[in-house]
Amino acid sequence: MKRKGRRLSAILTISALILIAAIYVFANQTDQTKPGNSPDNNAITPQAVTTPGQKPAAPPPSEPKVPVEQVDVLVVGTELEGLYLARAAADEGLKVKVIDPRDAFGGQVLQGEMLFLDETRDDQYKLLVQGRAKSLFDGFRSGKIRKLQEFEAYFAELVKGIPIEQGIKIEGMEYQPGEFGQEQAGKPSAQQQVKSIRYVTKNGEKKKIEAAYWVENTDYAAFAGGLQAKRLPGLEAFYGQSNIEYMSAGMMMKFKNVDWAKFQKHFNELTKEERNAKYGYGSVDHNFAIGLSGMTNKYKATNDRVFLRGLNAVSQRDGEVIINAFLIYTVDPSDDVSVKAAMELGKKEIPLILEHFRKNIVGWEKAELNGFPNYLYIREYNHYETDYVLKPSDMLGAKMFWDNVSIGGYPLDLQGTSANKWGIEMGRPDKYGMPLRSFLLKGYDNVILAGKNVGASAIAYGSARIQPNTSLAAESIGVILGQIQGKKKLRELKEADMPALHQYLQTKYAIKLTGVTGNNKLAGWTADELAKLDTGEIVYASYVKTRKK
Repeated sequence: MKRKGRRLSAILTISALILIAAIYVFANQTDQTKPGNSPDNNAITPQAVTTPGQKPAAPPPSEPKVPVEQVDVLVVGTELEGLYLARAAADEGLKVKVIDPRDAFGGQVLQGEMLFLDETRDDQYKLLVQGRAKSLFDGFRSGKIRKLQEFEAYFAELVKGIPIEQGIKIEGMEYQPGEFGQEQAGKPSAQQQVKSIRYVTKNGEKKKIEAAYWVENTDYAAFAGGLQAKRLPGLEAFYGQSNIEYMSAGMMMKFKNVDWAKFQKHFNELTKEERNAKYGYGSVDHNFAIGLSGMTNKYKATNDRVFLRGLNAVSQRDGEVIINAFLIYTVDPSDDVSVKAAMELGKKEIPLILEHFRKNIVGWEKAELNGFPNYLYIREYNHYETDYVLKPSDMLGAKMFWDNVSIGGYPLDLQGTSANKWGIEMGRPDKYGMPLRSFLLKGYDNVILAGKNVGASAIAYGSARIQPNTSLAAESIGVILGQIQGKKKLRELKEADMPALHQYLQTKYAIKLTGVTGNNKLAGWTADELAKLDTGEIVYASYVKTRKK
């Protein structure tokens, strides 16, 4: 009996152990089906079932690692103005790269062929153009830089040695907290820094780049438009429109077989009365034809979206002439469809304008089309808030700033919109300063706005936008970036830091930004008058004629 009892106990013990083992295995298998279990949690990785003769399935390919490039300055876009910043920063020893969402290089100048350059001069007609841009404007004025290939050669020299990638597509951006914002009401600053961007090349290669500073240098805010930037009111506010509208775009008109000498001789042999009757107010010399709006006004456009204003025509030598006078309204430069449609309007209308010129301008009887530009001349897109937003009163008041990066000049020239086809001039400053703060995007430590992206009200933009003004600013900023590298960041600069930087700019680059005094045309104006000037309620040119002193 004892032996049978021992045998029964052994059987029961073995059965209990088998049961415990079964429960353990079952529980362990159940755990593997729960979320969160992985090889890192000691879960068993299921194996693919194969049949005899079948090869095991290949593991899924891993995502290729995106290479990360690091630079000091990354410029987005190839408009002329920002390229001066790139050149200056590179010359100062910084690592600079340019990427451009557009397929072709050179923006307004090379693709839009806006080859009629507007100089900036003060009330005494003294040239205000400084810096590297001066050689371009001197070459244009003297006739040495007039044809497209001559501008292309200038651009090639400007960007020599700077890597450029065209036709890229920005896919995303990475941010980190900024250092220089101020806390408000106990809340942490919303100031940010751009750390990196991811983009795809024209060939489909994925890339990532990190930079200390980022420069918006396109004509449609391809980079800054993707940030959390505040758009300033545009001309729609001035004209009382509910929809956003920008200054008219231009399409340059290109002609050949023009007898410019005959045109010039004929025009200047007419009496004043004869000239006014045939051409209207204007002038023609060896190089330029300006105005003639009496003649252009007689042209009747076939589409309400286009308009022929007075001429800005330049002889390019050899019977070739290029003209800035043809306006196209309601163009959105950020929309490829809008741009393409506008160019089709131009290609339809410009041949008809040629016929008008052949019939109405002596010396143009045998003129022909000389092709079309690849792109439009974009005057304006969105304005974004900067640390300081320039106002008309700054310009007409000849204000200078402790952080001047340019000395500007030029009328407050608001080109036409669909609401006001002729546009309007809001006043003629003598000269004024442009501060570094008007090129620093508000809310971001390290985003710089170049060229037409300058921080200015819609009215002040009429003057600020002109190339010599913002080209000089961009070059100055590029030099400053090089000089403060490893010492300070751009937003750390204080008034006490600027005299040494201004002195360096003047000594090494012949850029004079201090000790300049302009004619304050607003002396004695009240605060209320200045406020109305800035909003456009007062138009300076007409108001000063009747203003009581």
